[in-house]
Amino acid sequence: MNLQDTLTTHFRLGSEQQKALKRLGLVTIENLLFHLPVRYENISDVQSVGSLVKGQEAVVYGQLTGLKTRKAWKSKVPIGEAYVEDGSAKIKVMWFNQPYIAKMYQNGVYVKLAGKVAGSENKLYLSNPEVELLNNLPIDRHDSIFKGSEAEEDTLYPIYRETKGITSKWFYHAVIKCFEKGILDEIVDPLPTEVIKPYNLPEIKTALVWIHTPKKITHAESARKRFAFQEVFYIQVQKARERAEANAANTYKIKIDKKHLEEFTNRFPFALTEAQTKAIEAISDNFVGKHAMSRLLEGDVGSGKTAVAATTAYAVATSRPPEGLDKKIEYGNLQVAYMAPTEILAKQHFLSFIEYFKHLPIQIGLLTSSGCQKFPSKSDPNKPTPISKTQLLKWVKNGEIPILIGTHALIYKSVEFKHLAYVIIDEQHRFGTNQRKLLAKKDNNLPHLLSMTATPIPRTLALTIYGDLDITLLDQMPSGRKPVITEVVGPGQSAKMYEHVKAELKSGRQAYVICPRIEEPDPDKANTIAMKNVATEAERLGKEEFAGYKISTLHSKMSPAEKDKIMKDFSEHKTDILVATSVVEVGVNVPNATNIIIEGAERFGLSQLHQLRGRVIRGTHQAYCFAVTDSKSDKTKQRLKALTTAKNGFELSEYDLQFRGSGELYGQKQSGLSDLGMEAIKNLKLVEAARNEAQRLISNDATLESHPLIARQLERLEKSLHME
Repeated sequence: MNLQDTLTTHFRLGSEQQKALKRLGLVTIENLLFHLPVRYENISDVQSVGSLVKGQEAVVYGQLTGLKTRKAWKSKVPIGEAYVEDGSAKIKVMWFNQPYIAKMYQNGVYVKLAGKVAGSENKLYLSNPEVELLNNLPIDRHDSIFKGSEAEEDTLYPIYRETKGITSKWFYHAVIKCFEKGILDEIVDPLPTEVIKPYNLPEIKTALVWIHTPKKITHAESARKRFAFQEVFYIQVQKARERAEANAANTYKIKIDKKHLEEFTNRFPFALTEAQTKAIEAISDNFVGKHAMSRLLEGDVGSGKTAVAATTAYAVATSRPPEGLDKKIEYGNLQVAYMAPTEILAKQHFLSFIEYFKHLPIQIGLLTSSGCQKFPSKSDPNKPTPISKTQLLKWVKNGEIPILIGTHALIYKSVEFKHLAYVIIDEQHRFGTNQRKLLAKKDNNLPHLLSMTATPIPRTLALTIYGDLDITLLDQMPSGRKPVITEVVGPGQSAKMYEHVKAELKSGRQAYVICPRIEEPDPDKANTIAMKNVATEAERLGKEEFAGYKISTLHSKMSPAEKDKIMKDFSEHKTDILVATSVVEVGVNVPNATNIIIEGAERFGLSQLHQLRGRVIRGTHQAYCFAVTDSKSDKTKQRLKALTTAKNGFELSEYDLQFRGSGELYGQKQSGLSDLGMEAIKNLKLVEAARNEAQRLISNDATLESHPLIARQLERLEKSLHME
């Protein structure tokens, strides 16, 4: 047996099993070994049915049969009945006053039952047991690869990520077969001893045995820690290498005139916060340094990231290029590329930059798939003008337009800059060294990079995912900004909310209503979850709650032109209420909209709810957010309550990380981490240890020539991320 052998070489697999394994991405023996358990079921307290005695609290695994309902002969109490059989014997199960339980299941299903043994010695039954439905019965707790050993009895049953056609029991026995055929002898540990030894992590062979067939919970925990460290370590090595590449590249040194910067910021209609000032200073220091800047600017919605971007863009756009080959200063100024994730946001930034730069002779371009513009217009120096894409690209290429704002269209081959010195990316954090090189194209200099986000990111996640970036926080809000009043609206509590919003509309304000879904789901499709949708809710609100007010809808299926028209009408108060999906989460700016109703709030993460709430803090009026949920779950109530008590988005993100997990918070495909790696992100010490070891490794072996197994893993990681 070899690691690269296909599973079909060593296992008899039916067509359904083959399809199931393919769905999970499992093709080779190596894939199987590294398909790790997601959790463990402790079956040490499981009793066999044949050993049960009256009065004991019992936990039984078995198969349900004979399901039916009846009424007690004398008392007429309704009863649900069944039998549970585990191979040793069977026992009756009775649910008094809960006959519906017998109707919830089908004969033949596997279950875990926990309840009290009652009845007489000859007629025992389980009384009102709790039921947990299983895909299969647990592995016998005496079934172990350590047969005949005196090791502690195995009571941990591994649960794997499953799919229809393949079970945890199959995985368990398949892995044991691999172990018995000596597959562990084929495995070489990719992590050097000097990396894992300081942290008491097991070597990979031991870790594989402990994670698949643990004898003790401490063994399972130690193995999981090892694999979690390994995943985070790979990401950190990748980031350390990217940072080393950026540091080795040539870049532009930009001279900063602090007096000119102050003259620029003094024109703002607001005073800079201390956090904004520090951010501008940090970026300015990078501009005059030896290496290309790689920085992430994190700030709550409304904390002033665009002002920081505009100020630093001004410093670049007013700087001259370096000397040319003839030792003369090149013509024109250094250039800035500002990339936004959507056309709506790109156009919004374009208008914001016009406000910042309208007193200066600096040309600003807008490039999107639906059209191009330039500011200022020759006919009206206070307004932009539409121009052809060909003309815009010509002026960008010869350096006449120093600031170009756009979407991903900026990376197209047809877009060429003369001296691109600074790239600003909004909400696009995976933009790295290679994309910067694509933008710079023929230029030998790597541009400085500022990535900005309003999504609060927990510290451990930021250290891992953005290990190649310096991180700056905008943790202050402009003075005079009123905090949003947030309320959680439970089942049957909507009337008061609608009355409040109506009063706000009467006083001239506007409102957002956010729904989780665009349209009503197909009723013929199974397993559809009832959620409010944009189409139905807009119609209902127009007839019932907000009759007489103008309501429009916005969602991702609309064309850019449709979205622009709807947002323009809403911005100009031609409509009163915008019913939308979370498409308004990023960047939409309407100061007069002071109320937001978020339907199905339990469907969103806290960080996303915080982003949505940020749509209504753009103006000077008091803003309100209503998080509406039909859920009666205490867990949901507790999580949504944090939305009303947390001081800022950073605090919420840390809470969300602990409560929901970073997989839901951030997204596994974006990070390259598995479920196990995502759980590791909660452990700051582990993340910092992996980061330190990765940086030390790259400082000694930047090309990974001495560590081919790590290099191979990074190639796999890059491949998986490019397949998003």
